[in-house]
Amino acid sequence: MRRTRLKYAGLAVLLVLGGWTAGGTGPASANDSAPAADAVEPASAGLLQAMQRDLGLSKEQAKARLAAERTAMDLAPKADKAAGAAYGGSWFDAKSGRLTVAVTPDASDATVRKVRATGAAMRTVAHSARELDAVKARIDRMAAPSGVSSWHVDPAGSTVVVNVVRDRQTDNDVRRFVSRARAAGPVTVETVAAAPSTFAAGTVGGDPYYTGNVRCSIGFSVHGGFVTAGHCGQPGAAVRGWDGSHIGTFQGSSFPDNDYAWVSVGSGWWTVPVVLGWGTVPDRLVRGSAEAPVGSSICRSGSTTHWHCGNVLAKNETVNYSQGAVHQMTKTSVCAEPGDSGGSFISGEQAQGVTSGGWGNCSGGGETWFQPVNEILNRYGLTLHTA
Repeated sequence: MRRTRLKYAGLAVLLVLGGWTAGGTGPASANDSAPAADAVEPASAGLLQAMQRDLGLSKEQAKARLAAERTAMDLAPKADKAAGAAYGGSWFDAKSGRLTVAVTPDASDATVRKVRATGAAMRTVAHSARELDAVKARIDRMAAPSGVSSWHVDPAGSTVVVNVVRDRQTDNDVRRFVSRARAAGPVTVETVAAAPSTFAAGTVGGDPYYTGNVRCSIGFSVHGGFVTAGHCGQPGAAVRGWDGSHIGTFQGSSFPDNDYAWVSVGSGWWTVPVVLGWGTVPDRLVRGSAEAPVGSSICRSGSTTHWHCGNVLAKNETVNYSQGAVHQMTKTSVCAEPGDSGGSFISGEQAQGVTSGGWGNCSGGGETWFQPVNEILNRYGLTLHTA
């Protein structure tokens, strides 16, 4: 078991007692919403320091942003419903501290009033979210060359963004793919510094889990085990802890197309609703899995580079790894390195997803994608272990 086994055993007891004191809390499912503002744990000094370091914010700015993001997280599904067929997407605007909802020009006066009544800012865009999703789905059916990094719907630009590796943009295969993508609908081409790769690694020391000679990171505890990245292991593969002891077995795994998996836990190991802070921040409690909007701040915990923060850049992005395309990914500006695969992406106390891959490192920067946790919970019928 982990070297901090007794610490977490004590924490698990405290969490249960805290639940009784508050009248009891049930386990979260994939559809849990964010808790009431007075139930949210105050931001720790370490979390605020990490946001100051990685996002260039002052302490007060970090506090204000977390509060605004919690409001936007609650508001997003309500605004989506209010917009109806005119919905063009939504995102968190860090400058204004508000959720912005896009609507198409044919939105009725009644629809506009409903959206504004939610408290969200509003912007008129050319295309609905449904139209843009259809364009992306057509591109998903195309075979992409390695010089094409990824593609996603950009609601603010009302377009599908295709990312091309900068030094490969003149390749004939890339040009043909871009031409076909543009024929599918509204497409904008952008360049990125490097192609994405997964963040698994060979066996080294640290606080990871191992399968074969691959080292990855635990994502989130679920009842009966934990979720992680699919490229870390196949169904039936045995999993070992940092000390070499047997943890459990991969029960389900998908990669490519998806990048998620879940591992059953036994042999004296157990689960707790905690994400490691690695001394940078206090270990974080997990209270649910409400989805953070594009533009929100987000943090990641992994066994190689530990705790880092950034912003949510895009959702439902298709990432073109060398092993094949992976769909419905979320892109972030958080850095990561080999061995961080499978680790936790969390916003406040809300689980977001498991680390898949990216480009760059935590010295020079880069971008990292995660597979949303709610998709994993729904796929395998799992229940998130929450505080």
